[in-house]
Amino acid sequence: MAYDNVLWEVTGGVATLAVNRPKQLNALDQKTLEEIRAAIEPLKTTGSVSALVVTGAGDKAFVAGADIAAMSRLGPAEAREFAAMAHRILSMLESLPIVTITAVNGFALGGGCELAMACDLIYASEKARFGQPEVNLGLIPGFGGTQRLARRVGLMRAKEMILSGEPIDAATAKAIGLALDVLPADKLLEHARAKARVIASRGPAAVATAKRVIQQGADLPLQGGLDLERTSFAGLFGSPETKEGMSAFLEKRPAQFPGR
Repeated sequence: MAYDNVLWEVTGGVATLAVNRPKQLNALDQKTLEEIRAAIEPLKTTGSVSALVVTGAGDKAFVAGADIAAMSRLGPAEAREFAAMAHRILSMLESLPIVTITAVNGFALGGGCELAMACDLIYASEKARFGQPEVNLGLIPGFGGTQRLARRVGLMRAKEMILSGEPIDAATAKAIGLALDVLPADKLLEHARAKARVIASRGPAAVATAKRVIQQGADLPLQGGLDLERTSFAGLFGSPETKEGMSAFLEKRPAQFPGR
């Protein structure tokens, strides 16, 4: 399917989605969000795509934020619906049963930082800059930043970033746990795709279950999370995937997982 503001490619079971508005530093407007939704919605069910890499087109920005020119025309009711739309789409991205990886190749500010945090893993180029600068506009983050950032880096660090509006560089993002690794710009995308291929080679039901248990358990008391893990662990036994994985281990051969 062709899009105006999104580039979509699938190679070897790994999809790459690139926000493609380089003249606007890949800023998110309503149309771009809708195209992201259209691209990822089929991934809600297991199919030929086993992993997703999200990045930005061009060499300056991942996503520099929401489109300020478009937002400046909104009233409170329209702003509420715009934020609600973004929340629905980022929640969909976050809950996909496959691994999602962000390759931050430049500015990841405001909505860009929020888009990155909706993915499972974040890798950054040396040129990347992260931030939630909304207070400079007299606003607060509206696409989930006040909640996801604190869960990524801790409450006090999130407050510092959001209340000051000051961006951080890639090395700082790695140091505080917002990015996993920092790569040269020309190595970033392949690094993200390589990690995606590794995870995509694992049992799809196991990957989906592990992701769900980690995410749901993070908001539960420890005992509740352990109960969830125990039930989910047991639920995988008897499945063709688990039988194949164990048989392959015992037979000392690579596993051929169903659906891979």
